[in-house]
Amino acid sequence: MKSRVAILGGLAAVVAAASLHAQSAPAPPSQPSAASASASASADKSARQAKPYTAKTPWGDPDLQGVWDYKTITPVERPAAMGDRQFLNDEEVARLEGNAAKRLDSPPDENTPANLVHAPYMTDPGRKVDEDRRTSLIIDPPDGRVPPLTAEAQRRLALRRGGGRDGGADGPESRSSLERCITMGLPSGNLPTLYNNNIRISQGPGYVAITHEMVHDTRLIPLDNRPALSPKIHQWFGDSRGHWEGNTLVVETVNFSDKTNYRGSGATLKLVERFTRTGKNGVEYRVTMDDPATWTKPWTIELHMRTSEGELYEYACHEGNYGLHNILEAARDEEKAAAAKAKKSGVSE
Repeated sequence: MKSRVAILGGLAAVVAAASLHAQSAPAPPSQPSAASASASASADKSARQAKPYTAKTPWGDPDLQGVWDYKTITPVERPAAMGDRQFLNDEEVARLEGNAAKRLDSPPDENTPANLVHAPYMTDPGRKVDEDRRTSLIIDPPDGRVPPLTAEAQRRLALRRGGGRDGGADGPESRSSLERCITMGLPSGNLPTLYNNNIRISQGPGYVAITHEMVHDTRLIPLDNRPALSPKIHQWFGDSRGHWEGNTLVVETVNFSDKTNYRGSGATLKLVERFTRTGKNGVEYRVTMDDPATWTKPWTIELHMRTSEGELYEYACHEGNYGLHNILEAARDEEKAAAAKAKKSGVSE
């Protein structure tokens, strides 16, 4: 869905609901076993790896160029009901994908949550599980879950929830960078969300550029072994440096701004991304998050991108961003109402 949809408050909650609501309990014994599903998925991946895609650019680098679609209904974390199951069986895949199609194609019914930022049929989160049929996008740790927060990260989270940035409504500075149309951030800009799940990869000698459709960001990644920026310099998208390992583009990013926030992480986040062309119409994306100040250990996501159905269009986030305006306006109205009530009852502030 490549339309100019306003970024509204509550997007994260809706994403979680759309991603997780279709996952179900493990299949009964009569269904294909998890072991057979695992073997099938492993065989498919081995077949892809046995025939690496070797297209090159005119200057000899592996060719990753194109517009790539990464939407999927596979959740980032494994639902608790799946236990230790790493893979879905055929019946579970059919059920999940059927539910996803119904959610997007059918009008709301009594089971549709009320007061959503976007109605399900206005979104484009995907209809298919990831091609490896895993129960989560997280492949490490093996339990498919984000590692626990450190004590320091828990303290930061408590401060945010207490009305600091990403929680209050005193002014736009209190809201997230996404609601303010500044940036989707990393690695969020490469992970499935409600819509605009596309990137464009462009290449030139010594550089790779990645344009994220969601909130209109472009990353310019040098490949020339130049020194990293001073650790005193922090940026919204951090400081990226890339290199090739065979046919895989490896991008290491540090120096994030402390104004960013990915699951509690900020300036101390280190990302290692791996982009591998798996065929004419496929790219495997793997990203490892490492931040000792936030999580007790690093963790890794893997997903598979496919050729997009169309071009990449500008996501003009600020045009008609009524969400941010309405959040602040509602807060001011509540303050006026509280002051009027206090005045009427004779209670001074």
